[in-house]
Amino acid sequence: MIAKTLTPAEQIVEIADISWETYETLLAEIGDRPIRLTYNRGNLKIMVPSPEHEVYKKVMGRFVETLAEELEVRIEPLGSTTFKRPQLMGAEPDDCFYIQNASAIKGKKRIDMSQDPPPDLVVEIDITSRSTSSLQIYAGLGVPEVWIYNGSRLKINRLENGEYVERDRSLAFPSVPILEIVSFLEQAETMDYLELVKAFRNWVKSQIS
Repeated sequence: MIAKTLTPAEQIVEIADISWETYETLLAEIGDRPIRLTYNRGNLKIMVPSPEHEVYKKVMGRFVETLAEELEVRIEPLGSTTFKRPQLMGAEPDDCFYIQNASAIKGKKRIDMSQDPPPDLVVEIDITSRSTSSLQIYAGLGVPEVWIYNGSRLKINRLENGEYVERDRSLAFPSVPILEIVSFLEQAETMDYLELVKAFRNWVKSQIS
């Protein structure tokens, strides 16, 4: 078993050769505490988010909801729900949304990946460059689209032929230039939260008017 601790900003521990049963036990023990687990074929990552991470996560999620409101797109937000393919992989996204498949999971208290679709959009805040392994898991789960923000750049990753390809347009909101969200995200740590959301909403309205 090999353990390695990375970067103090987001406390991350990587452990190899972990059984699926151990992963399931850790999920149960951690419960609702702010600790994220990612599992991929025996490799486990444990992450404790930083305040910076949580600020961007909250703002990005609110932006997605604002886009849906203004575009009159139905969504079902599932936050950091754990998605699993037993014995192989599991992940808890920073935020996720059912959009095209919103009606398929409406009212469900449990998501079973053997019969339910994956979320249509996953949002990840990647301050410490951990997204490569996460993308492998989301591809395995069949997530059509993953947005990744690293503190300075936003990437729109779309699943094509089993692999993610970086694109400049979103599947979920194709009529809006999503990459321009970065100019608003850059103000997340200095601008009042509600004023930022208001400014973003006005920008979205200007794009669709």
